[in-house]
Amino acid sequence: MSGAVDVAGGGLRKKTVADVDVRAKRVLVRVDFNVPLDPAGGVADDTRIVAALPTIRYLVERRARVVLASHLGRPKGEPDPKYSLAPVARRLGELLGTPVALAPDCAGPAAAAAVDGLKPGGVLLLENLRFHAEEEKNDRDFARELAALADLYVNDAFGTAHRAHASTTGVAAFLPAVAGFLMHKEIAALGRVLADPARPFVAVLGGAKVSDKLGVIKNLLRLADTLLLGGGMANTFLRARGLETGTSLVEAERVAEAAALLREAGRRLVLPVDVVVAETIAPGAAHRVVAAAEVPAGWAIADIGPRTQGVYAAAIANAGTVVWNGPLGVFEVPPFDAGTRAVAQSCAASPAMTVVGGGDSAAALEAAGLAARVTHLSTGGGASLEFLEGRELPGVAALLDRAAPEAG
Repeated sequence: MSGAVDVAGGGLRKKTVADVDVRAKRVLVRVDFNVPLDPAGGVADDTRIVAALPTIRYLVERRARVVLASHLGRPKGEPDPKYSLAPVARRLGELLGTPVALAPDCAGPAAAAAVDGLKPGGVLLLENLRFHAEEEKNDRDFARELAALADLYVNDAFGTAHRAHASTTGVAAFLPAVAGFLMHKEIAALGRVLADPARPFVAVLGGAKVSDKLGVIKNLLRLADTLLLGGGMANTFLRARGLETGTSLVEAERVAEAAALLREAGRRLVLPVDVVVAETIAPGAAHRVVAAAEVPAGWAIADIGPRTQGVYAAAIANAGTVVWNGPLGVFEVPPFDAGTRAVAQSCAASPAMTVVGGGDSAAALEAAGLAARVTHLSTGGGASLEFLEGRELPGVAALLDRAAPEAG
């Protein structure tokens, strides 16, 4: 069961839900409904729920008994009403146009009884998987309990595919395991970027720490024509060039490695030419634009500057393929979100194949109403990063392979 991608065929070498008979079967679907909730107890952003609808509707139309499993937040391995999936069940029911019941547990007698009462074409959402510590431990007995609820397992949770948990890999030891449509779409889009990108291939990477993305940078430097850096991680590279960075976030222990990458990459690795600096990172704080080589003592880099925005916009506009992951500044504190918003607008306007990783990059596109204007908006931040790093995702590796085509 390798996690390889068959990009030439436009998808996975993995079986999908469309490759198996689901009629009248109990189907356990791992979804990623780890969504933000609003203060009133509703779902604040239903993007991930909407993304799972094609697989759920496909199963409902074929009269499968659909059993959905997800985590929500970090309840520390025990029940916590704050992390109940009840608001998610309500929102999913609204989207499907039919009530969705919430089982009182995700395993054991209560879950089994809820599944037993499910009619063909019905949908049941199990309570939060992480109410059991065994989930994140990939406990074999817990995985067996989950598997006992179904005849078939479908993984449609790309956002958790990089985690070897009971519901992402453990269950696959006990049930036939295939990909859902969202999982297939994610791996196909990201796989095409790595294996067959239209040129020029431009990667845009941001975020706070270079240590979080060293593997991605190294892998993309083998593949991309241009790598544009921003966010706190760029500060370490600026320091590696011998520039002063004031009180900016810098990973001193990574400066030598950043210097080696700069030497290896040459002109392919592009750093900010101007930056927005601030005395303190807070709304309304005093700030100004300076050249990247002129950061004053006592000030911190908070965003890329307008000249850098222009350089990056031109590279994105002329690209054949663009991958973007991570904010270019302190996105959550305006006005230091301007660089990230500018990149979002550039990606939306580009004629290139544009693939955007989750987190703040996705939030910037959503906030600007531009999400529909990129080729693929990933639902998985960490998973998409590990994929771009070239690492095998446990949740994908656990799925059944399609039969290889016969020679001749």
